[in-house]
Amino acid sequence: MAEDTSETPVSKSPDELALELTKFIAVTTGYGKGTPMAGFGGKGTGSRSAEEYADSLLELFNRCRTVIRKEPK
Repeated sequence: MAEDTSETPVSKSPDELALELTKFIAVTTGYGKGTPMAGFGGKGTGSRSAEEYADSLLELFNRCRTVIRKEPK
């Protein structure tokens, strides 16, 4: 029988994990777009420029990276 490798855990770097967390939060909450979705609001309201949106995503990535890299207590 062949093994199913689709669920085999893969080692990922802290930055890769932070990026996945960033994508998940951004997609599910609309983070940084300025229009609240699913009961969560980004910073501010109204339309934001592409530069402001990119800055928001970079800020979110850095926050996620800080959380991922914290030593467990």
